[in-house]
Amino acid sequence: MDETPTTTSVDPWVRKARGATTRYRVMAWITGTLLLLLCVELVLKYVFHANGVDAAGTPNPVIGAWIAYAHGWIYVIYLVTVFDLWSKMRWRLGRLATMAAAGVVPVMSFVLERTVHTQALARIEAAGGARG
Repeated sequence: MDETPTTTSVDPWVRKARGATTRYRVMAWITGTLLLLLCVELVLKYVFHANGVDAAGTPNPVIGAWIAYAHGWIYVIYLVTVFDLWSKMRWRLGRLATMAAAGVVPVMSFVLERTVHTQALARIEAAGGARG
């Protein structure tokens, strides 16, 4: 009986905002990692001329277009999580643009994720204390 009031006393917004923050954080790391792999692939391809074909002419499965395709689709999912968090936090439009750009600028997703995560948690804690 004592557990029922504590589980229902959690503000639904706080629960949804925490979930959106966690999803954003995971997708920022996955997107950033794939972007770094894509950068390594491009350096290997254009600087070291490792174009995915070995000396015998057979395709090299390690270096290929799969990283670009994977990053492209993961970036779409990342954008959904960015919009979800942005709309729940009611941040300004500039924040949305910055968060979206972080998925295509190398290393920016890691740096911005830390800042966004800290600010989102601070806002959630402030709202959780005021609302619940």
